[in-house]
Amino acid sequence: MIAAVLAGGKAKRFGEEKLLYKVSGKPLILHAIERVSKAEKIEGVVIITSREKKETFERLGFRAIVDELEIGPIGGVYTALRELGDVFVIAGDMPSIKPEFVDYIIEKFYGLKPLVCVPKWKNGHLEPLHAAYSKNFSKILEEQIAEGRYMLNEAIRLSNPCYIEIEPLPKEWHESFFNINTKSDLRKIKGSLRV
Repeated sequence: MIAAVLAGGKAKRFGEEKLLYKVSGKPLILHAIERVSKAEKIEGVVIITSREKKETFERLGFRAIVDELEIGPIGGVYTALRELGDVFVIAGDMPSIKPEFVDYIIEKFYGLKPLVCVPKWKNGHLEPLHAAYSKNFSKILEEQIAEGRYMLNEAIRLSNPCYIEIEPLPKEWHESFFNINTKSDLRKIKGSLRV
């Protein structure tokens, strides 16, 4: 399965292009890419981004696809499915991804064959940017986008997804979801980024 790394956001809270911000000597996005690449079931990585950032990310050595919609994560996921088929989607600002957790989700996805296999907290909160998607899910996304409904979680709930309950999983897997929004978030992960 291909890992689609969403990298189209504006990063307003961070104050600069956070995905290129150097953490332990390399751009933040490379930490996420290296982690997800270590999953046995991931065979390649493609970055989904905006037209203006495409070349910048290609210079890191990865294929980049332009999300022409620019309507948030739902547009990025739709672009990835349309261009790549089944994908495992992550956000480029998630440097603590656990490769074993990625493999676990993909295994469930292939075993159950749902449109989406997504981690879910007890309170109902989903983790849509650490999930496996079938290319057939793009039909639901297309309808939602056409109606101006851009909430990815809403589309997922319509798809009869495979939910992966998070709480019973190994505690260290929970770190996978941690994403960087501000520079102070970097302090929380500096020690753990010995990739």
